[in-house]
Amino acid sequence: MRRWALAGAAGIAAFLLLHVWVPPEGAGFAFCPLRRFAGLPCPGCGMTRAFAHLAKGEWSAAVRDHPLAPLLAAELALLWMAWGGAAAGVLRLPAWSKPELLVLGHLAVLVAVWLGRMATGTLPW
Repeated sequence: MRRWALAGAAGIAAFLLLHVWVPPEGAGFAFCPLRRFAGLPCPGCGMTRAFAHLAKGEWSAAVRDHPLAPLLAAELALLWMAWGGAAAGVLRLPAWSKPELLVLGHLAVLVAVWLGRMATGTLPW
């Protein structure tokens, strides 16, 4: 339960930090190492900015910066709640659950959206 509570506290801290942070426009200030050093947008490009917009309640700006950000934020919240339920003994996770398949599925969707955004020119910069 301690790690679950620490993860929740870290999530709240990240939310508060993103709530006050105003993402600058343009690619001059980028966290992404691939974007910063190679000039190439990665599949997650725009995700930090999108999370900052979500923390402020700016849904359309968040979807513009990365269309998967609201879905990923909801999944993270649900995952944290399921972890807490399992840690408290209230929720029992299925024995057949395979987290590695879930991660591979997420990567496939992320790459597919990235390729679509590159093809249509809708990357954030």
